[in-house]
Amino acid sequence: MTASTTTSGHTGRAVHIGKRSTVALTLVTIVGIMSFGWPLLADPGSAAVAHSTDAPWLFALLLPLVIAVVLAQVADGGMDAKGVAMLGVLAAVGTALRPLGTGIAGFEPIFIVLALGGRAMGRGFGFALGTITLFSSAALTGGIGPWLPFQMLAAGWFGFGAGCLPPNLRGRAETVALAAYSAVAALLYGLLLNLSFWPWALGLSSQISYVPGAPLAENLQRWIAFDIATSLGFDIPRAIITSVVILLIGKPVLFALRRATRRAAFGATPTFTGATADGK
Repeated sequence: MTASTTTSGHTGRAVHIGKRSTVALTLVTIVGIMSFGWPLLADPGSAAVAHSTDAPWLFALLLPLVIAVVLAQVADGGMDAKGVAMLGVLAAVGTALRPLGTGIAGFEPIFIVLALGGRAMGRGFGFALGTITLFSSAALTGGIGPWLPFQMLAAGWFGFGAGCLPPNLRGRAETVALAAYSAVAALLYGLLLNLSFWPWALGLSSQISYVPGAPLAENLQRWIAFDIATSLGFDIPRAIITSVVILLIGKPVLFALRRATRRAAFGATPTFTGATADGK
């Protein structure tokens, strides 16, 4: 008896988005939007509530949802044992690289891994890679705190977005598009993380402080001003460095990841044929 394999239509992708995966990702996205966006959507009579008191509950909700995303992808047939192994390998690489991102000049190599992994392996894989890598690297570096669930969500969206780029891009055009996306996403990552602690960072007396119940446009202006004043000098170098490194190494790394995907035959289904009389 001999065995052969057939692959599904999503060859070259470790993960595809099925119905269960879509539901799980939608739930995580809704939780994320509510967690990040409450200061801008708060009722006029509400008061600024410190996220530090809510973060443990958010983390308790987020972690099962992240696990549900991975399990849903397995149930949908998008990720088999080899896909889970690839996820573990790339998450380990990102975890090992994170301590090198000292914050000096915005050098954070973890975002390079997320961008390349999400682009090569698919958007569902990219989301799982971002959230798991931030969790494991925080455990390694002692970075577990009220900020972690927000970092996990933002990193998951970073990896997801990389997988959403047009699939027909290849060669230099793909590398340039991924570098441009990574630069914009790195800026948005900093903007979102600022939103997670901005409501209580400066009290209520500053011109860039959060004002409970203020009109949406006013608080948006204050939020952007807070970002410019506090972290834009770090976010811009991070965006530039991330995009430049992707321009330099993106093509060979994407080729290597896709080659590994093809050789591993993600999503392949084994079929068996009977042996002939002479055993051949």
